[in-house]
Amino acid sequence: MNVADEQAVTTDQTAEHEGVAPQAVTRPEPKSTVNSWLRDLVISLAVSVFIIVFLYQPVRVEGTSMLPVLEDQDRLFINKMAYRVGEIHHGDVVVFLYPHDHTKSYIKRVIAGPGEQVRIDHGRVYVNGHALRERYVPAMYADDRSQPEMTVPAGKFFVMGDHRSISSDSRDFGPVDRDLIYGKAAFVYWPMDQVGVVR
Repeated sequence: MNVADEQAVTTDQTAEHEGVAPQAVTRPEPKSTVNSWLRDLVISLAVSVFIIVFLYQPVRVEGTSMLPVLEDQDRLFINKMAYRVGEIHHGDVVVFLYPHDHTKSYIKRVIAGPGEQVRIDHGRVYVNGHALRERYVPAMYADDRSQPEMTVPAGKFFVMGDHRSISSDSRDFGPVDRDLIYGKAAFVYWPMDQVGVVR
């Protein structure tokens, strides 16, 4: 019983002692309780749909190309608004439609943006002539692939997986169109030992 109910009952008992007819304590009708519950459910569903469609979407990782940051079968939320209102930055972990098959989605890390020069020398990545400090690529996941210098075309981004020795990325399918990038990896929510912000 909440405070309001206790106060109403106390008032009625006092009224009886004073010879005044007590006021009836109204109880919610079962039908109105059901209606209230249904209304709350509909509102909750509407908010959930809004969040999933416009803000955050749960996805599951399939594969190990982003080890050690993301493991196979990790569940995470991607921020779908991040690039509708903001810019794509170096180091962002992005989700995009695979350029050769738009029914598939890939998740990789942004290495370079439009107009930048990218060169890979025995696994060492250079952007605009400067070697990247890639702390997200442990030595055990590095490889010795090389790629001649190229300029990332306008409206495209050069992306790579953190597990370089097994990742299929812009070294294979080229830079990714800005329009194909639809989310930023935000937060791993399952399994529990992986929970945390994606960096």
